[in-house]
Amino acid sequence: MITATLKIEKFAQQGEKTGWSYLAISRELAEKLNPGCKISFRVKGKLDALPITGQALLPMGDGAFILPLKADLRKKLGKQKGATVAIALEWDPAEPGIDPDLLACLEDEPAAYQCFNSLTPGHQRYFSKWITDAKTEATRAKRIAQTVDAMVKNWDFGQMIRANKKQPFDN
Repeated sequence: MITATLKIEKFAQQGEKTGWSYLAISRELAEKLNPGCKISFRVKGKLDALPITGQALLPMGDGAFILPLKADLRKKLGKQKGATVAIALEWDPAEPGIDPDLLACLEDEPAAYQCFNSLTPGHQRYFSKWITDAKTEATRAKRIAQTVDAMVKNWDFGQMIRANKKQPFDN
């Protein structure tokens, strides 16, 4: 386990990470969490008094990592860029599961189920996380339906998102 007090930072121009808020995890701290690891891995513990699980640390090169802080997490912490956060983290070896409602719906569509099972575990989790991140039950149900439809059509996540994007002149 590692403990430290870190400042919330925010990327200005950093490609796909532009605008992200994060905590910088030094190479020394990352090495204590998961020795020798150079790829993304999950952690659990506390940010201030807020318990967290399954949060990914993303590599930034030279052994350093970042812990992205999405808006909902910053809101729970009540903090923004420049504020300090006390961390107590440890490596979380648990693999996140697939949303059980998604699996139940996929099982009702054999072609969709077969396509989903042909995906790598990482791609399966990508769809599942998109579903579980929905803020309302209606959005969650819509995302499950979109995923099942995409699997029937043998689409990847990007194809599904592009196909479901509203056209500017749609009513």
